[in-house]
Amino acid sequence: MLATKISEPENPTDTAAKGRPIVLVTEDDMVMRELVVNVLESTEADIVAADCSQEALDFIERNDVAVVVTDLRMPKVDGMKVLEFALQKNSLTQVILMTGHATVESAVQSLKAGAFDYICKPFENLELRHTVDRALSLWNLSRENVRLREENEAFSEGDVIIGRSTAMDEVHLLIDAAAAYDCSVLITGESGSGKELVARQVHLKSPRRENSFVALNCAAIPEQIIESELFGYQKGAFTGAERAKPGLFETANGGTIFLDEINNASLSLQAKLLRVLQDASFYRLGDTVPRQVNVRVLAASNRDIPALIAQETFREDLYYRLRVIEIHIPALKDRRDDIPLLANYFISKYAKRFKKPTDGMTTQVLGALMHHDWPGNVRELENVIQRALILSRGKMIEEGGLPPEISRGNEISVRAIDHMQPQTLEEVEVYFIRKTLRETGGDRALCAEILGIDKSTLWRKIKRYQIEE
Repeated sequence: MLATKISEPENPTDTAAKGRPIVLVTEDDMVMRELVVNVLESTEADIVAADCSQEALDFIERNDVAVVVTDLRMPKVDGMKVLEFALQKNSLTQVILMTGHATVESAVQSLKAGAFDYICKPFENLELRHTVDRALSLWNLSRENVRLREENEAFSEGDVIIGRSTAMDEVHLLIDAAAAYDCSVLITGESGSGKELVARQVHLKSPRRENSFVALNCAAIPEQIIESELFGYQKGAFTGAERAKPGLFETANGGTIFLDEINNASLSLQAKLLRVLQDASFYRLGDTVPRQVNVRVLAASNRDIPALIAQETFREDLYYRLRVIEIHIPALKDRRDDIPLLANYFISKYAKRFKKPTDGMTTQVLGALMHHDWPGNVRELENVIQRALILSRGKMIEEGGLPPEISRGNEISVRAIDHMQPQTLEEVEVYFIRKTLRETGGDRALCAEILGIDKSTLWRKIKRYQIEE
């Protein structure tokens, strides 16, 4: 990538419109400026060079700059002024200061003023490249954080399914298809993934939306009571039945009934549910006359029903009756792209409920949330956000409010070397590349950052050592 010089007629603003971030290099020394540009050539950004601070200020005024790499000592306007102006224009801009006259005082002053980092001349090329890559990563994450926070202002606390990952696109398509036709639907997924929310969306988008949506958790009610809850009973059907009572199927007549954790239903109850699905009729307990209902049945399971069929604890015929359409909700760890959107939604939701003003979460908190595996899925994320919001002392949610397993889980340890037998340097290098790739799930950018090398160097080593990811 060749740098664009500000003095040229072409407007480099066009590159930002194409979605690539801009890195502005400000250096009055031509040799040093060209060196910096050459070092950053392979960066995933458009490099723009300014030969004086005034040109840099003018460019920052007109453009959205991701990273500014500026000399500290320059005529008329120094690097500290460039730093101050860049942050006033856009607080997300990351500024890296370079100087050949480094002092502890100037380093401390620049970092306190908001600089991303401070580099001394002469510098190692790899150090500069690595620093800019880290600054770009932080800029991308910060910008996404702000955008999602703004986007969530459009959400209410109603029944909405939040997610725009590829996996959730499939869920939305199936919801729309299921809503259009009056058939049974089986919703599968881990606990806490949002199965009832999907069921409500199917109902709300269907022609039955004006009628009742009745939900029952089959695991929450004792077996001896659940049948009377679903089908109702006649007076005198059992001790204490002093009057007739309609069941949930009658309550839901014309609408939708949602049977959550259907995998916990007894075989006896499964047989009666099968009759409702086949004949649209059932008997109240203690009654001899069948009752007709017009009810759509949606069911959910957090377990593998084919495995239960093999164990003879679930009826195969009921499974196929329920599974006209199956909607599988992926675990949160399998749709990490949705975590920022969900987190910001819950922050907005509970900030209103708790009447606690907030400006959202720090980039470090978002990074920690992105690295956690979420065994409790969306429900766990919601509870973590509530906790963090309650414990936050300022307007920003910080890492101190996160549970220890999430904040600590964001730190990938590389101290395994303390327990290794003596080996050659090449063997050690291969070991740590493999280990870090494994721990980062094959994320080369994160792997390179942890190892302290740039992505191109990592790629060459993977190829040289024939490392399988």
